Amino acid sequence: MIRIAGHTFSLEDPVVLIGLGGAVGFVLICLLLLLSIRASRKAADPLIYQLDQMGRTIDGLYRGQEQLSGGLTTVSNAQASGQAQVLQAMETRLAAVQSQMNDRLHENAMKSARALSEMQEKMNEQLRGGSEKTTKSLTELQERLAVIDKAQENITRLSGDVLSLQDILSNKQTRGAFGEIQLNDIVGKALPSDSFSLQAVLSNGKRADCLIHLPNPPGPIVIDAKFPLEAYEKLRAGEPGAAQLFKTSVRAHIKAISERYIIEGETADGALMFLPSEAVYAELHANFGELVREGFAARVWVVSPTTCMATLNTMRAILKDARMREQAGAIRNMLKLLHRDVELVSERVGKLQTHFGQARADLEGIGTAAERAGKRAARLDNFDFEELAPDEGAQGLVGLKRPAE
Repeated sequence: MIRIAGHTFSLEDPVVLIGLGGAVGFVLICLLLLLSIRASRKAADPLIYQLDQMGRTIDGLYRGQEQLSGGLTTVSNAQASGQAQVLQAMETRLAAVQSQMNDRLHENAMKSARALSEMQEKMNEQLRGGSEKTTKSLTELQERLAVIDKAQENITRLSGDVLSLQDILSNKQTRGAFGEIQLNDIVGKALPSDSFSLQAVLSNGKRADCLIHLPNPPGPIVIDAKFPLEAYEKLRAGEPGAAQLFKTSVRAHIKAISERYIIEGETADGALMFLPSEAVYAELHANFGELVREGFAARVWVVSPTTCMATLNTMRAILKDARMREQAGAIRNMLKLLHRDVELVSERVGKLQTHFGQARADLEGIGTAAERAGKRAARLDNFDFEELAPDEGAQGLVGLKRPAE
């Protein structure tokens, strides 16, 4: 950069380079002029000529310098104007950018405000929903607590019932009645009411808890309820000698049932011992298999509430089959009567078919006569007062003549 007379010029500007070239030329011309003056001492005439040429050259250089100065001034003015235009354009651009930035900031602020408003509304809705859910949860919790309180009351009452049940089972007579009631309930659900008897008295005077009226074979079978609870509780408590006591109690029950309720010619060749407790039944089969085998040998089969229901379902099938056999004769007679009714229907259908054939022939005859009558009516309709030839089939008809005019 070069600063001349308060103006700044760039060395990269072509105009500045031209001006600098002119100045250097001017300096060289001055040097040539000095050299010429020195040489003038040797030759005056050539010197005058050279001085004249030099003056002209100097005038040309002066005019070139003036033009250069004017060009530099024009360049400076143009540069200043360009700088002003650039500054104005930059200011305009900056104003436009600032306006765009303000618009975007305003738009972003509006978007942020709307987003914050929507977020606040969502948070309010969530809070309201959470409050409603909390209220609903609390209501459900109160309802469940009420149900739990009611269940607690039921449990308390059930505890009292369990204690009463324990009191019942602690008495031998009441324990026997409990077993009989459970047996009666199971039998009543599994079998028809006319297929069993409760507290039936046998020919030997013994009273059976339940007598199932099965057909021969096997014949009526007895179910007697037994409940060796005391021996079982001692066994579960691990008291010494409890196993032997349990064996003795069960053997006594098996023997009593075998002797009392198996009567040849009156009952089936076996009986059932009903244990009203699944736990006692499981203990018997799990740890006292020899007692079960002794029961088989004595023709006494031990059943629990579950196995008793299965056995009774099998008996129900047997009863159903027996009743079907009993009704087989009646069913056969009904089939004979039904066959006779079918034969009568066939005979009557044949007679009806004959009547229909005769009626069809009569209808055909009526149709033929109606057709013939129609033809004759057509001839009468075409009557033209001329003598008509008698019809081949019309005997006794008199020909008609046109009356004289």
